[in-house]
Amino acid sequence: MTTTLLDQIQSADGPEILDPATGEFIARAPQTSAADLDDAVACAVRAQVSWAATPDPERQSALHAAADAVEAHAEELAQLLSREQGKPLNGPNARFEVGACVAWLRTAASIPVEPEVLLDDESGHAELHYRPLGVVGAIGPWNWPMMISVWQIAPSLRMGNTVVIKPSEYTPLSVLALVKVLNSALPADVLIAVPGDGSLGKQLTEHADIAKIMFTGSVTTGKAIIKTAADTMKRMTMELGGNDAGIVLDDADPAAIAEDLFWGAFINTGQTCAALKRLYVPDSIYEEVCQALTEVAAKMPMGIGLEEQNVLGPLQNAKQRDIVARLVDAAKDSGARVLIGADPDDDAAGFFYPATLVADIDPQNPLVTEEQFGPALPIIRYTDLDQAIEWANGLEVGLGSSVWSSDVARATEVAARLQAGTTWINKHGAIDPRVPFGGAKQSGFGLEFGLQGLKEVAQPHVIQR
Repeated sequence: MTTTLLDQIQSADGPEILDPATGEFIARAPQTSAADLDDAVACAVRAQVSWAATPDPERQSALHAAADAVEAHAEELAQLLSREQGKPLNGPNARFEVGACVAWLRTAASIPVEPEVLLDDESGHAELHYRPLGVVGAIGPWNWPMMISVWQIAPSLRMGNTVVIKPSEYTPLSVLALVKVLNSALPADVLIAVPGDGSLGKQLTEHADIAKIMFTGSVTTGKAIIKTAADTMKRMTMELGGNDAGIVLDDADPAAIAEDLFWGAFINTGQTCAALKRLYVPDSIYEEVCQALTEVAAKMPMGIGLEEQNVLGPLQNAKQRDIVARLVDAAKDSGARVLIGADPDDDAAGFFYPATLVADIDPQNPLVTEEQFGPALPIIRYTDLDQAIEWANGLEVGLGSSVWSSDVARATEVAARLQAGTTWINKHGAIDPRVPFGGAKQSGFGLEFGLQGLKEVAQPHVIQR
């Protein structure tokens, strides 16, 4: 009998993992004890010595082989991801996420990393090299569990580090399956998964033999991790929450931008750190934009992820669904106008919340100022562009932002005034493995992707003579 990836990773007695779309039992997740974590880190420390000594071309080849393995198991991984996380197979969802894992593995493997000559004249010669740090502790989220795990794993391994990764307790199975596949192409113990809850994550961030922490998640959790890692002076990459603003300019074509606006906000059913979460629209085209967005939202099917027609799914967990419902209810109670959605079926199975657009909302309403992380978009009317920019910059977070206009030069001028790690023009959330990505303000620090991302998981070493 052929065994599945799920057969190989599930536990007989761990916590139950349920399908967020149906409530059906998927499997029990294994759990890592404190002693097991210490053993895992010790194994990674030992493996790191030989992995760091492996020539870079061989590490590159190993990552390409790992990408080949993911491609060979792509559909099985996507099916498990859809069941556990809830996201549909189609649209920018489960199959898309598995494909992104391949793209990020191959890109991390392909970028040249050469010593940099800093000085070469009569006064002397200086070069900047990049050495492995040691063991990287990676802590992943539940919204893009496989893809973001690869963001942490691929560059770390490429630069000669080993990785101990703790997946979210909400979505451990998909990450464990991914690690199983990756390890079929990697040397023993260069990548070790340690499933568990937040207490295990705290042990990982405090561990003396972890050289760097990579974390993607909420601002609140990020701050706690920074505190627990301080005593050992760990290097860190923190990709924290955002509440991304988009500004539509008065020369934009509402019909032309509506679908891109929708997916900027509703990719992964809104459960994306760098999704569009508040949209500022000028009074002159406000109703047209609202109408165009409503028409797009009305035709997007939501339902069980394994059903091929769906492109929107449930919230991954009850807590997140409650947050979205609370914020939308507060907007309704304030007198804001619901264009579509905001009528969940509380008796239905699964953590579904309908795609919701809210218009004529106060700029200080909680749905605008708090990160909803779900399928609800507030659309704020403005008459003065300077005021819109002030509102966009007015929060303590700054992961992404966007400007929408028919005049790219004008949009670029506005983009330069926005406080964010990335500002997109006429799109939102369009990340690329070759282009650095990171946050401003309390949305974190450190860069991922591209050459800069590789350097972030390495120790700069100057050699001067």
